[in-house]
Amino acid sequence: AQTSSQLGPISVLVNNVANDQRHEFEKVTPEDFDWRVNINLRPHFFAAQAVAQEMKKLGGGSIINLGSTSWKIKGKGYPVYATCKSATVGLTRSLARELGTDNIRVNTLTPGWIMTDKQLDQWVDEAGERAMDENQCLPGRIVGSDVANLALFLAADDSRMITKQSFIVDAGLA
Repeated sequence: AQTSSQLGPISVLVNNVANDQRHEFEKVTPEDFDWRVNINLRPHFFAAQAVAQEMKKLGGGSIINLGSTSWKIKGKGYPVYATCKSATVGLTRSLARELGTDNIRVNTLTPGWIMTDKQLDQWVDEAGERAMDENQCLPGRIVGSDVANLALFLAADDSRMITKQSFIVDAGLA
């Protein structure tokens, strides 16, 4: 409501929420599990719900749910995060059917390992660099603009007949 009042009707939602804090499977408590789901999945659902009526009034819109290749590559050390990011695909497919008759497109944008400051500071090490070099089909590293450019396409009318899809930006890693 606050965003609509400041910027006008919302026709595009980029659902980009995540906390990929590492956690051990054996040490996850029910409270910890709920905390992680509340960060990594719940906002996708309720943000979509919050904008759907406005998009219907506009005659359509685009919802772009950000996933992660973490569950596709069988990443270790963040099982609740990976579970939530895999659930994003199911949410996308369900909402595409729910909202499609109102001309609202819903897609998943699934990035690989994006070289953000946080990732470079906390997780990218020599072994990670080597794994990317050995497993990516394309040389180089994924940066934010690689993902943003696809989000812009999915937000634009150029993608007017694309819904229920999952797009992976990972240089061919997963």
